[in-house]
Amino acid sequence: MSNYPSATTVSPTRRQFLGTTAKTFALGALGASALRSPRAARAFASVNDQITVGAIGVGGRASLLLEQLPESARIVALSDCNVPRAEAFKAKQHGDWPVYQDYRRILDRQDIDAVIVATGEFQRVVPCIRACQAGKDVYAEKPLTLYVKEGRALVDAVRLHKRVLQVGSQQRSMEMNRVACELVRSGGLGKVLEVRAINYGGAEASPVGGLPGSPAPEGLDWNMWLNQAAERPFNQDWMGWMRWRDFAGGEMTNWGAHGVDQIQWALGMDDTGPAELRPLTEGPNGQVSMRYANGVEVNFVIEPGRGPMGGAVFICEKGKLEINRNKFASNPPEIAKELEAKLDVVEEERKWSDELALWQAKWHMQNWLDCIRSREVPVADVEIGHRSVTVCHLANITRAIGRPLRWDAAKEQFDGDEEANALLDRPRRNGFELPTA
Repeated sequence: MSNYPSATTVSPTRRQFLGTTAKTFALGALGASALRSPRAARAFASVNDQITVGAIGVGGRASLLLEQLPESARIVALSDCNVPRAEAFKAKQHGDWPVYQDYRRILDRQDIDAVIVATGEFQRVVPCIRACQAGKDVYAEKPLTLYVKEGRALVDAVRLHKRVLQVGSQQRSMEMNRVACELVRSGGLGKVLEVRAINYGGAEASPVGGLPGSPAPEGLDWNMWLNQAAERPFNQDWMGWMRWRDFAGGEMTNWGAHGVDQIQWALGMDDTGPAELRPLTEGPNGQVSMRYANGVEVNFVIEPGRGPMGGAVFICEKGKLEINRNKFASNPPEIAKELEAKLDVVEEERKWSDELALWQAKWHMQNWLDCIRSREVPVADVEIGHRSVTVCHLANITRAIGRPLRWDAAKEQFDGDEEANALLDRPRRNGFELPTA
């Protein structure tokens, strides 16, 4: 498709974070008491109390999150299986926090209320579940999961233990994205004719025979880093984990987790997913078409040099709207101008440069902290994050299977296809099984 929205592109000039989406979801879909607990009432009796936070994983993205942690919370401790990385962050921030190599030391501490889990996606779910079991609330980076079934296990744990889990889909807390998705969802552009998600490719298979081994760097617990993945000797190339199918879903689950989340939000499909899937071209970067039960077709296409990353193009009866991170564009241009008039921003947000605004998560974390106090469901609740990344997993499974599939979103399984259903789960290494209850 060459006829993309072009005439008007709007970047944030006015925005105000509103928690109405979270409140509506909490009172409607789950009920106001879904996340209530005696511990929450005791710990946060005063709005002036700081929420104490431990970090599980202190890599690049985690560092950005910790640097943006709102003043209503404070860091208490850090953990990372790669200790020098956590120590480097501590030194940069002139912090006096203890650093643990084993994240379970964080969960054992009674003075920690909540954790930020910003590990790799293949390392994420077990710490999140164990945090719920330990009575901690969780901010979990995206992509939330490596495969579909561990996502449902995480949702079940959050609900069982009545925890607040915010997924790091920060576009849910960006006013530009909120008003744009709301316009599509409300029918303001008429019927949605097609959605185009662009350049969300898959990951590579591991080299046959693996990679040559070498000693692990000092301070790195290689066994803990590998987590659920099959055992193998250390090689620096594995540390670029997002590239490899053993550890990740490629850009389909990386930027795609953001883009698909916007699609689900704009289509009003937060609690479900597509019904039909079919491959359009072959291979791990093949193009995939999905159809939702309401007839909307979403096409995942590969067009080098195009965009948007972290969003999609919505082709509707009244025009085209490109939703990107913290910006939108339209054809005709009047659509974007009307959306711009709906924006509102607090003064503090004007201080963010365009570059920082791209990666900011401060207001998303503030929503998480607010919900820890109120026990309401956050704007990017665990069910929302699970459903969005499930669609990403479904795209990669369709590429792997190479034939049309039917998806039962209620049962979270394919209709009559054992081979495809086998890909909803993965074998886990001994010692890294999913926790129960």
